[in-house]
Amino acid sequence: MWNIPGLFGSVSVAFGTIWWSQQKTESNPITSSLVQVLFRHGARTPLKSIPDVMEAQWAPSLLEAPPYTHINYVVTDLKGGPQPRSPLEDNYRKNILSGGSFAGQLTTLGMQQLYELGETLRKKYIEETPLLSPTFSSTEVYVRSTNIVRTIESAKCLIAGLFKQKQKDIVSILTEEAESEILYPNYHGCKLLKVLSHPRWAKLSTLPGIAEDLQSILSALGVAAHQHVDFILIRDDMVAREAHGLPSPLVLSSWRNKVEERAVDMMCSLYKPNKREALQLSVGPLFHVLLENIEKKLQDNSAEANRKLFLYSAHDTTLIPCLMALEIFDMKWPPYAASITLELHKSRQTGDAFVKLSYIGQDQHIPGCSGVYCPLQEFKQVLSAYSLSSERYNSRCNNKRKH
Repeated sequence: MWNIPGLFGSVSVAFGTIWWSQQKTESNPITSSLVQVLFRHGARTPLKSIPDVMEAQWAPSLLEAPPYTHINYVVTDLKGGPQPRSPLEDNYRKNILSGGSFAGQLTTLGMQQLYELGETLRKKYIEETPLLSPTFSSTEVYVRSTNIVRTIESAKCLIAGLFKQKQKDIVSILTEEAESEILYPNYHGCKLLKVLSHPRWAKLSTLPGIAEDLQSILSALGVAAHQHVDFILIRDDMVAREAHGLPSPLVLSSWRNKVEERAVDMMCSLYKPNKREALQLSVGPLFHVLLENIEKKLQDNSAEANRKLFLYSAHDTTLIPCLMALEIFDMKWPPYAASITLELHKSRQTGDAFVKLSYIGQDQHIPGCSGVYCPLQEFKQVLSAYSLSSERYNSRCNNKRKH
């Protein structure tokens, strides 16, 4: 892993963690003033089926929305105008799976998973710590999603679970034009990222070890040599079937762990330390927004400062580079409804600000931070290695000399 400025020695890290744990519970309690949650959508239909094998039957009945997930909501652009067109969603709807459902659609199971994530947030931030009102209010909660149906519906279901369908206002789910999306690595909107990543994607299945394993599993599955299949595609179809109790080719069961391992290896090879620029272009604008939300909260002089919860509905391909940039990726593919949570805390005695980050409910000690409760300046230093303002991001993306 690469070095990050501000990295402390193991002794100071251990001491800092113990000290803040004691201070939090004893003489210097801290209060939470802002929460930001970046989460993956719930279980869905596969993006593509493995060709030449027994297909699962994805019936439309698997996509029915439970009544308890219904809320009054509207989807807009970032300024409150009409929802932009979604080229990605258009492509999904050109692919009808066996059984009649479209590819990449949130299922009833996925809706339930996000509803339960909302219930978890309710327990923590309404019942145990009264940060939020028990009824949805647009002045308290900001909701943004990628402009894809499964993430929009995931955001809706989370809100339903968080507020038990109680709302003072219509829930506005904000979306962005595909060319300007920052909630996933945008290979179409950022020309430089495409230039950097396209050759790597093409070579992923030819890397030593991966190539041999891929050939073996494709042979075992009976997939024709001309089919464009890699471990990420195999994993996507395999996991979707497993989640919904649908049958898979028997040979996949013996390959399951290897498929998981190699799919992660493929993603990691895109963002190795010597490929830092691609990682920065993938997460930089999002990191900048997360830091900007914190700064506005601390300045307390804008409408945004009244917000207590920011929700970002995104993808596994959002979480993986974020976790890698923070050096806390556990080499496991983020499951459906996985979430990264950032809490902003302030000391009641000193007024000092701290950030606590958790992943799937587990507090994380970020390298470069002197404890789980990371002093804000240290946290900003960690993110500064990757954070990019929109101006710098757009300048880098469209730099013709680099292309």
